[in-house]
Amino acid sequence: MPERVLKDVFGFDSFRPGQREIIDAVAAGRDCIGVMPTGAGKSLTYQVPARMLGGTTLVVSPLIALMKDQVDAAAENGLRATFLNSSLDPEERRRREEALKRGEYELVYAAPEGLEASVGWALQGVKLTLIAVDEAHCISHWGHDFRPEYRQLALLRDHFPGASVHAYTATATEQVRRDIIAQLALKDPAVLVGNFDRPNLTYRVLPRNEALKQVMEVLDRHQGEAGIVYCMRRRDVDDLAAALKKKGVKCLPYHAGMMTEERQHAQGEFASERCDVIVATIAFGMGIDRSNVRFVLHTDLPKSLEHYQQETGRA
Repeated sequence: MPERVLKDVFGFDSFRPGQREIIDAVAAGRDCIGVMPTGAGKSLTYQVPARMLGGTTLVVSPLIALMKDQVDAAAENGLRATFLNSSLDPEERRRREEALKRGEYELVYAAPEGLEASVGWALQGVKLTLIAVDEAHCISHWGHDFRPEYRQLALLRDHFPGASVHAYTATATEQVRRDIIAQLALKDPAVLVGNFDRPNLTYRVLPRNEALKQVMEVLDRHQGEAGIVYCMRRRDVDDLAAALKKKGVKCLPYHAGMMTEERQHAQGEFASERCDVIVATIAFGMGIDRSNVRFVLHTDLPKSLEHYQQETGRA
């Protein structure tokens, strides 16, 4: 059955490593935590069961700026999908909530911030068969990008006792995995950790001396190709982006100190391939859905090996 859905809906002949094991756990109604490297295709592990099991699958994601892209991609594969977040005007939101209550959607994406209020109300009476928590490391104090809004997600189990809960992340140490299981109140979960060996990636570590010169050397090797240049501080992002533009590099900055509209513009330009180089803090990264990122360059030492694995995995 999963292979038939994979072929008929998504057009693939076989699953990637790790996908089938997670789908089997979902199909059995068992909670699970799936740790899969960036690009391993984790979205299929809840989209295939969403079609198999019927009812509605709730996808909890912190990536409001990317929900439309995720829903559009699901719709292209024939899945009935929508999102509910603060970007919708009241009339459009009401229309989607009514359609949700009528059971018209297989997938509904929502941010954790909305689940206590309007989105939680909209889900009342909906037959949820599966709850997928994306970027689940955000629930753990031990994981990077901790977000307190994720702590309320354990309440979903009380409201929807018939739905299994599945946590997904691209990076989680054993300590973070234990914390995710506890915070989400997962019941005897299957813990499935994918293979993080990425033979398609080459790693190179060099002493830092003349940073601008070294960055330009990398960009010269990758002319016309997409890449991310990471800096530790916001000020360094602004300074480096300005210096690169003076040298004729078409690039955009991205960090948490920018206006929301500016960040969304930069993310949109990169995702739509109108801009190939982003200079950013690690605030830029989760949910990147671009298939041709050819280099990830750190101008400063990452905070940990776990951060390094997560950030380089975006190549």
